[in-house]
Amino acid sequence: MSTTVARAFPGARLRHAGAFCLDVLFPPVCAGCGRVGALLCPACAARLLPVAGPICRCCGRSLAGQPIQPGSLCGECIQARPLLAQMRAPLRYAQPTSGLIHRLKYEGAFALGRALAAPLIAGWPEWPAPPDLIVPLPLHPRRRRRRGYNQSELLARPLAQAVGVAFSASALQRTRHTAPQVGLGPQARAANVQGAFSAAPDEARGRVIVLVDDVLTTGATMTAAAEALLAAGAISVSAYCLARVS
Repeated sequence: MSTTVARAFPGARLRHAGAFCLDVLFPPVCAGCGRVGALLCPACAARLLPVAGPICRCCGRSLAGQPIQPGSLCGECIQARPLLAQMRAPLRYAQPTSGLIHRLKYEGAFALGRALAAPLIAGWPEWPAPPDLIVPLPLHPRRRRRRGYNQSELLARPLAQAVGVAFSASALQRTRHTAPQVGLGPQARAANVQGAFSAAPDEARGRVIVLVDDVLTTGATMTAAAEALLAAGAISVSAYCLARVS
């Protein structure tokens, strides 16, 4: 910290000193291997598996090993184009990424949010239209109170700051409490989240929105959220998740 800043903001010096003491007394430990020094050490970060290209230009699913041309659509998107303008995820939902996401969501490791935002920032793609609003997928208030935080918001805030796009955690709300999507098939997933969201027209109208979440499976939850945002006047909605299952 510079002397000028410390003099202008004496409280900042105290916060800096406090953070330094905490790092000395309780140094960060890698969530992947337990090595002291960082919440996600360089060795574990290097083990995160990217989605292999080429990918479907619409849903972002890997088409590796298939005899297709770059920019092609997958079979599912050829049959029925998704409501979402584009879906992307930089990582595969496999170890160690899946274990890190589990720790972030279910083991109270909320500090991992900023570390896991790094692959989202590094993999920020080109969108069909330049986005002007990043919105985290919301939790129902009951689930948020129980968890204490929304993991999607922890990923989306540093992402928005890094890429210079406006952020809003109030443009979209989860108005119906739903059962977890884990273990449900595609049709059951879609039915489970149908009508579960509402959007604020004064924030969504006229905006090109990127929804951010941790895991992309079938896209059912993101589609239900996009329906609410589009009904509130959004121009388009895309999905950007840390990892995709397939």
